[in-house]
Amino acid sequence: METTLSPSVDLHRDDTASKIGMWLFIFTEILLFGGLFLVYSVYRYRNPVAFHLAHQELSVTMGFINTVILLISSATVAIAITAIQKHNKKLTMMMLGATLLLALAFMVNKYFEWGAKFDHGLYPGSELMAGLGHGDMLFFSLYFFMTGLHGVHIIIGMTLLTITLVKVKKGSVNPGKYALLENSGLYWHLVDLIWIFLFPLFYLIH
Repeated sequence: METTLSPSVDLHRDDTASKIGMWLFIFTEILLFGGLFLVYSVYRYRNPVAFHLAHQELSVTMGFINTVILLISSATVAIAITAIQKHNKKLTMMMLGATLLLALAFMVNKYFEWGAKFDHGLYPGSELMAGLGHGDMLFFSLYFFMTGLHGVHIIIGMTLLTITLVKVKKGSVNPGKYALLENSGLYWHLVDLIWIFLFPLFYLIH
């Protein structure tokens, strides 16, 4: 007897393999930032006073706002995944859109924060930075590199979420096929998790 397959079934799709691949990728990202956190810890241990004084140039308020923004965005992307599972396409699109708006708000906030540092000459290679002590230079070099790398991950995450949103709208991501949304959500949670470590390391030094 012949078996009739639904048009939505893709025999070449392997959702499990794609999830495993995403988890492996996330693992490599954790190793990358874990190594950077280790480097930061060593330099901070060797230059405690310089790191403490340098961190006072950062705005705790802006860092806190960005933390809240990313925590809310984690919730919205999680709601989007639940919504697609419950066949609620409209809510899925709304939550993905909200996540993207929050991500944009994060980047705008970071733009103004970085801009203030550049206006004051606090950036790698500047004359002011060259005149600072070794510990201060290490702090700001790590600050720009690690938060900059995190910003790149934000942009990648926004690209993934935008692609997912378009596919949800077209119907290619649907209640029977939403691995792309799950993987994008996993990546976004990783981005949020990294910031949760970056915030206290740079902004809340005591």
